Amino acid sequence: MESELYKKVYQIIMKVYKKTILKRVTFTDADIVKIYLWAVLHDRPTRWACDKRNWPIYYRAKKLPDTSTMCRRLRTKGVQQLFKDVEEILKSENQTGLCSWIDAKGLQINHCSCDKQAGFGYTGGGMGKGYKLYAIANSTQGFEQWTIGPMNLDERKVAQNLIAKTTANGYLVGDGNYDVNALYDLANEKELKFIAPKHAGGLGHRKNSHHRLKMIDRLNSQFIKQIIQSRVGIEHMFGRLCSISFGLKPLPAWVRGLFRVENWVRAKIIFYNLWQNELAPRYV
Repeated sequence: MESELYKKVYQIIMKVYKKTILKRVTFTDADIVKIYLWAVLHDRPTRWACDKRNWPIYYRAKKLPDTSTMCRRLRTKGVQQLFKDVEEILKSENQTGLCSWIDAKGLQINHCSCDKQAGFGYTGGGMGKGYKLYAIANSTQGFEQWTIGPMNLDERKVAQNLIAKTTANGYLVGDGNYDVNALYDLANEKELKFIAPKHAGGLGHRKNSHHRLKMIDRLNSQFIKQIIQSRVGIEHMFGRLCSISFGLKPLPAWVRGLFRVENWVRAKIIFYNLWQNELAPRYV
């Protein structure tokens, strides 16, 4: 499975990569991306992929960079853009469906970690330290928009940034935590119909969004109930992302700091989208 995935992502990288002239550079941006993805695919640190002994024989002919070169080049604009281009081409192969979902998943680390960019927040029914994957997802495009942030960020505020960037259409569904006026208004500007079960605290005494009140009146309709029930789809996607052999397992010890966590998660999502598009089992 892993070798087949790597061959496919290798082909996509070479298809997407636009050769640029870099002065005094031995390795192209495509080389750096391919080596990093090989490490992430096998849940190993970058230095592991810089050793030829950890590659199949047919990949050993080419020279490999050292660890310091990888760390420096991974932060360049060209490499980061290539990562995004590969992810984008996997999304663009499918059209968005009628319904998209918004939610967040905690990425916990040890409480004793000295990672200053991690935060304490609620996850999995309790408090934890680490980061969160905040995402808008749908069944056809996978994780259509996402970002990484400390675990203590307010999911509703992060949701505003995600909705502003999304290209999804139709319905966008969140849980009761997302039942706030700002999200209804912002979704309407993007021509989205936002749905969230009414918050347990009620409507309060402030003026409420017209779009929120209109949707609350429709919550009892059978169609809207079915749309809300479909939100479990993002839970299933998080579950598959974390349960496949090459998926997003608990963050390893060498993935600390916002930049490294974001790179690691992006690589895992690239492999997930590729697997979902071409290699996932189909049930009739």
